[in-house]
Amino acid sequence: MTPGIRLIQLARALAATALLVLASTVAFASDIAVVVHPDVQLENLTFAELRRVLLGDREFWPSGQPVTLIVRAPIAAERTVLLKKVYGMTEPQFRQYWIAKVFRAEAASGPRIVVSNNESVEMVGVLPGAIALVDADDIPSGLKILKIDGRRPGDKDYALKKLGAAPTGK
Repeated sequence: MTPGIRLIQLARALAATALLVLASTVAFASDIAVVVHPDVQLENLTFAELRRVLLGDREFWPSGQPVTLIVRAPIAAERTVLLKKVYGMTEPQFRQYWIAKVFRAEAASGPRIVVSNNESVEMVGVLPGAIALVDADDIPSGLKILKIDGRRPGDKDYALKKLGAAPTGK
């Protein structure tokens, strides 16, 4: 075997290994997780319940804690998933929805807007009752990830995949 052929075989083996490692580390790459403050006494929400919480129609958790919505700023993938898959609204409709809800005194205020996943997880970590949609790859230990319809990020048929993402097949 010539050195050139060995080099090619080695390169192929390294590439295959790199793909396996990459595949195992990006299991959540196309999922958006629902995270809550660790004191929220829930493990699972149906998609319909999640929608009610995120629409501000459910103001308190079962324990009596007020729900605090944390939402990413426009253009973020998490906000796009929220608007398209949960709200079924465009950006202007979302803004108008919350303006009207506050104006009618159906909510004390709209969601708290944050500019990064880091800010989202920090706010959820310090605000009892907080909930946010966060890229599943950016979740530090200590936050609770809620199951949606019994599924976690990375599971097959998980409801909150980034738009255009292929199923993970787990």
